[in-house]
Amino acid sequence: MEKIILASQSPRRQEILSLGGYEYEVCVSSAEEQIPPEELENLTPQELVERLARVKAEDVYRRNCNKNTEDTVIGADTVVAVDGRVLGKPRTEEEAYVMLSMLEGRTHDVFTGVCILWASPDTPAEIQGNIFHCHTKVTFYPMTEEEIANYVATGDCMDKAGAYGIQSGAAKYIQGIEGDYLNVVGLPLSKIYHVLSEKITNLTIKR
Repeated sequence: MEKIILASQSPRRQEILSLGGYEYEVCVSSAEEQIPPEELENLTPQELVERLARVKAEDVYRRNCNKNTEDTVIGADTVVAVDGRVLGKPRTEEEAYVMLSMLEGRTHDVFTGVCILWASPDTPAEIQGNIFHCHTKVTFYPMTEEEIANYVATGDCMDKAGAYGIQSGAAKYIQGIEGDYLNVVGLPLSKIYHVLSEKITNLTIKR
């Protein structure tokens, strides 16, 4: 029986996958932490999220699915970028404040990379899959220093790329978006649905 494994502990990604009607298990990868920073620092935001998504998915697949050809693994990574600079999750409230100060009153980019891996009985020596990224533009209203400080104080921003949650406390500051809303939350569900439904393959990995 086919089983989907989500290589992410993000509750938002889990909610999105459930929204699509999928039943799945969660298995978190720590492989991202093993990549030397110098290998990542020269990548574009698009290349970065695809690289991290693949590392997570491949790690979880190899640890859980090599003996079961019916399993599918989904790995994902999301970053916010402004002027080409990648903003990850803030480590401190001070970092969160700085990030939001960079985003307020302007448009920035959100990239989510997704890697989906599965096996085919026709190619037992290979893992097949699809790797892609989705891009959404998000525009913030201007925010006062007090508004930024108040939002940071809620703690809502501390586990989110770019220091904000479009689906939660930051929603009232968002002027508009161009692209997939769920991509900003952390998982482009419609693209994943079509890849899974049609088994669109653009990636093969040796076992």
